[in-house]
Amino acid sequence: MDDPIEVLAEGRFLRLLKEGRWEYVRRVNARGAAFIVARTDADELVLVEQHRVPLHARTIELPAGIIGDEAEHRDESIEASALRELEEETGFRGARAEILLSGPTAPGMSGEQGHFVRAHDLVRTGPGGGVGNEEITVHVVPIASIDDWLRTQQRAGLQIDARVFVGLYFLRRA
Repeated sequence: MDDPIEVLAEGRFLRLLKEGRWEYVRRVNARGAAFIVARTDADELVLVEQHRVPLHARTIELPAGIIGDEAEHRDESIEASALRELEEETGFRGARAEILLSGPTAPGMSGEQGHFVRAHDLVRTGPGGGVGNEEITVHVVPIASIDDWLRTQQRAGLQIDARVFVGLYFLRRA
């Protein structure tokens, strides 16, 4: 017999659930997350840096966004969401998007599905930085020297999101 699901708490963005002895979270009003792998024509990877409150640290990440969390984008495809988020966060517009991989983001803590999306044919349209109060710093890093660059960032105290290495895996396989 399946255990009933109990709602322990709910906020604007997350719902904490208990099922049997297992506690986990679900996003409220969202269909997953897109993590964007964006390579420029000059063989650079587009990354973002921002303060993440749960870590109390600045992080280096792939550009990313929640899919379907805003009413005006509720029915947006994964690809369209990824391209919109890429331009908002980084100022790069992609001509097309390709889903590389879909799967759970943190299966021991969340039911969220993540989608790694490759953005193709980038054109710089602005400075990026995000919307509202996101305060995103954009980094465009030559792939040839990215390992050293990431180590330098880590030595400077920044956290490196492991998804950056997944993005590099896909780029190096291409």
